[in-house]
Amino acid sequence: MADPPAIADGWTATPYRGAWWLPGPHAQTIAGRLLRRPKSPAFRRERVDLPDGDFIDLDWAPGGDPASPLVLLLHGLEGSARRGYAIHTYDQLAKRGLRAVGFNFRSCSGEPNRTARFYHSGETEDLRYLLGLLAGRGSPVSAAVGFSLGGNVLLKYLGEEGSKAATLRAAVAVSVPYDLAAGADILEQTQMGRFYTSRFVTSLVTKAVAKQALLANRCDLDRIRRARTFREFDDAATAPIHGFDSAADYYACSSSAGFLERIRVPTLLIHSRDDPFLPAGALPRSAVEANPYLHSAFTAKGGHVGFITGQPWAPRFWAEETAARFVAGRVAG
Repeated sequence: MADPPAIADGWTATPYRGAWWLPGPHAQTIAGRLLRRPKSPAFRRERVDLPDGDFIDLDWAPGGDPASPLVLLLHGLEGSARRGYAIHTYDQLAKRGLRAVGFNFRSCSGEPNRTARFYHSGETEDLRYLLGLLAGRGSPVSAAVGFSLGGNVLLKYLGEEGSKAATLRAAVAVSVPYDLAAGADILEQTQMGRFYTSRFVTSLVTKAVAKQALLANRCDLDRIRRARTFREFDDAATAPIHGFDSAADYYACSSSAGFLERIRVPTLLIHSRDDPFLPAGALPRSAVEANPYLHSAFTAKGGHVGFITGQPWAPRFWAEETAARFVAGRVAG
């Protein structure tokens, strides 16, 4: 049975009807990665130099009216602005006449970044700098869409800024790890969770080891090499590199759940209760009820950045369509 639609100030989400041929959260999660294989458009890449001597790369998507509002996309852990879900989102936005640009976090655009620091779930300074830069050019970002880790970064930023997030008129966050500690716990407790973890942690460790000359005086490289879980990696690398006391301190300071009450931008939260990356009990239902700027599309099924519907020969991606509809309803025209 489909979940009832979420209603936000008269806006109604199309009910999600999960693909019958992808039963269970892991089928949705894995197929979400495998089936999102759109042809990559002709991106225009722009390098932005940062105040600390590092850089980030932007991917400007084709399509959309050049004079229309600009939407910023933030990708997930070890992803990029050219992942399948990103390309589908750009396409859905372009169909509604909106421009889009993808923000690649440090080290995620295909080239190692220059400094010891990386990106992480609570890093909002680069986002803040980028939004100010684009506004200063006369191209302010009108809305933002974040997936997984990128959604956590976006929500934390919105909570930090509160009513000062003036140029943003809408936001969407998909499959966010609202409670980073709870997410780390559930991924350690199941076989499939350990499978997902191994893929991400292997990639993170590889990036850290490649920068060992920069990291030698900041953290224990042997501990990083031995890391097999998110908590082990974050305790050995993320925390000391970015100024946290421990993984626990990093999780407590960076989990977006603690910032939701201060958000003052209309924001849609898309999440499945069977997401294998976060226990259902960690969904911020009370925060949504208490803050009129937050609107939920919490579904029973869908996995992590899955939300596949339609037929096997013609799958559709409900999260991207819903995100684009919400944004367009807020900023278009």
